Amino acid sequence: MIKNNRLTTEQYEHNFSDIKPPFETQDAALVEANRCLFCYDAPCTKACPTSIDVPKFIKQITTYNVKGSAHTIFQSNIMGAGCSKVCPVEKLCEGACVYNLMEEPPIPIAKLQRYSTEKAINNNWQYFERKKSNGKKVAVIGAGPAGLSCAHILTREGVDVTIYEKENKGGGLMTYGIAAYKVTPQFCEDEVNYILGIGGIEVKYNQELGKNISLEELQKNYDAIYIAFGVGLANKLNIPGEELEGVEDAITFIYNLRSKTYKEISVGDKVAVIGMGMTAIDAATQAKRLGAKEVTMVYRRTEAEKSCTQHELDIARLDGCATIWLAAPKEIVGENGKVKALICDVMQLAEPDAKGKPLPVPTGQTLTLNVDMIIKATGQNPYSNIISAYAIDNTKGKINIQQSATNVSKVFAGGDCVNGGKEVVDAVQAGKDGAASILSFLQIKN
Repeated sequence: MIKNNRLTTEQYEHNFSDIKPPFETQDAALVEANRCLFCYDAPCTKACPTSIDVPKFIKQITTYNVKGSAHTIFQSNIMGAGCSKVCPVEKLCEGACVYNLMEEPPIPIAKLQRYSTEKAINNNWQYFERKKSNGKKVAVIGAGPAGLSCAHILTREGVDVTIYEKENKGGGLMTYGIAAYKVTPQFCEDEVNYILGIGGIEVKYNQELGKNISLEELQKNYDAIYIAFGVGLANKLNIPGEELEGVEDAITFIYNLRSKTYKEISVGDKVAVIGMGMTAIDAATQAKRLGAKEVTMVYRRTEAEKSCTQHELDIARLDGCATIWLAAPKEIVGENGKVKALICDVMQLAEPDAKGKPLPVPTGQTLTLNVDMIIKATGQNPYSNIISAYAIDNTKGKINIQQSATNVSKVFAGGDCVNGGKEVVDAVQAGKDGAASILSFLQIKN
């Protein structure tokens, strides 16, 4: 049965507390920082999409220069604080650490990055000064990581920036699409305010492209436009029973958790989560932490083909989430209009089709899960309707760009609306690339 208000306030705070707590003392940070070998041509820096100079910022921590350490990070990644909490570091910087080759624990780069950047935000250390306004105006569509990153660089060069954001808060995926135990809504708000603290950036909330504003209007009023509105609604399963009560997409489930009080959120006793990406993990773990008795993750491929990291999967398993591999949803069975069971085809890899996808076993074998809630986490669709309406060149809804420029006059793009959905750190880099292209277009030297 789907219920809400399962937990006491104390239980909720415990279940959704920081999964990766910070260093409690300066000495603890120094011990780890002093383990760093400060590699020449460091692989950790190469593994970072924003190219943070990792050895440098860690060296600055060892010399008690925390303020300088945060500056080094923010020079490359203005959302370095948020990325320190949500980046899949095990496949990026920490995964590239040379200590892995020695069968020793890697340097906790993310935790050290958090140590410096949180101090900077808490003390409002502003490292960048905005140049005098040069009269150029740029509109940014979306106040997520790509949009904020782009806006911050542009305003530093004296460009007047206006961000149009469809939600009532900034931060995009950070604010609305990531598990609360990784990054709190309050932190997201603090980080956005810190980035905007440089000045020269106006954010207009509850303004959606194609609804409240048009691209033609922006082209008339601005010298350039940067599209960074991410990706859209979750993909459909296109199976019978998908319309039943109790079937929800993971994006909406997580969005509600981030924008409402936990007492307003409903969760089933027995929950099936379809998918095996980071969003699926977040949905599964949060369903369990909200009080679901059983959570089962269903994936049509093998464990080796999962898109989430092993670290993320381990989190779900430690929370008690079960996994079923090589099972593809076939039908959702209901009773009185509500979800009762999920029927899946048992898949095999022996004879994959032309696209390399698993196929149902020849005997037509199925398995049935008795569940009262199903959360779909099978990816998201691009905003194809908006993109097509403005004749923006795209490939299956993903905007095509050349050095961040689209085929439409004065319009640039970056982030998830271009790549289809990657990490926050990738979006930050896309914003940097977009800002560089726009500055070149406006003939502003930085």
